[in-house]
Amino acid sequence: MTTYRAATPADEPDLHALWAVCFTAPQLLPLYRSDPDRLPRTMVAEGSDGVEAVVYWLPRRLRNAEGGIDLVGGVANVATRPDARGRGHIRSLLGLALESMSEAGCDWSLLFTGSPGVYESSGYKVFSQSLTRGPLAAATRHTSGVRRASVAEWPLLAELYDRHNAHRPLTTVRTPDDWRHRVPAHYDDSVDLRLAEGSGYVALRWHDTSVEVLEAAGHLPELFSWVAAEAAARGITRADARLTPGEPALPFLFAELETVADTSGMARPLAVDPSPTLASPSAIHWVADYF
Repeated sequence: MTTYRAATPADEPDLHALWAVCFTAPQLLPLYRSDPDRLPRTMVAEGSDGVEAVVYWLPRRLRNAEGGIDLVGGVANVATRPDARGRGHIRSLLGLALESMSEAGCDWSLLFTGSPGVYESSGYKVFSQSLTRGPLAAATRHTSGVRRASVAEWPLLAELYDRHNAHRPLTTVRTPDDWRHRVPAHYDDSVDLRLAEGSGYVALRWHDTSVEVLEAAGHLPELFSWVAAEAAARGITRADARLTPGEPALPFLFAELETVADTSGMARPLAVDPSPTLASPSAIHWVADYF
């Protein structure tokens, strides 16, 4: 017989073992442990030999299309033990999680996945974000005002972030704890963080043939010109950017622009319909805010 319930401290070894089997995300456990109230929001399916499946949710404050802030239940760390799949555990656990979100006053729920069919029967629907990619703009000389930055400088980055995203739907209202824990977990040593002092910053991941723009904030022409020049020096000619087509600084980054659809997001209303927020042309959920 399977019992569906909130987790207890005794479940943590089973949870860690289950996630180790199902995920290769090194940031998962540090982020989970950074949440002091995680266990009441961690729903587990307990069988005769321990935890068979898990759904965890965390409250996040996201900006909406009306200029306000919604409390959103972010679903994360969803996993089922390989020998326990096909038994409906995730649907049952999502039901418990959604009840918990409603009790906590959440307006709607959000998740990101490559397996949308797992969540559709629980009322989640796919939405699309419009992002950009294409060949890079012609290189100009390197801008001397751009330097390497560190997430340890988060008060400076946070000021730029807050100003840039003050009215941008789907962005997270980041707290000091987010800057101390969540942002560094996602923007580790593999991410090249660059700052134009007092002006803006950009988070990059370099690949052999392209560069990813994971996040950008502030006044961006100088930074994007630097990216184009640095890419040319590395023999890179293309970029993929988590930037909407309406970003005015895009001509400093791209010679030509292609709009691509990111359909990894799914949402479900609770007290509020999130459709206006999700459909906003300027909506972005930054990489460092993934659950």
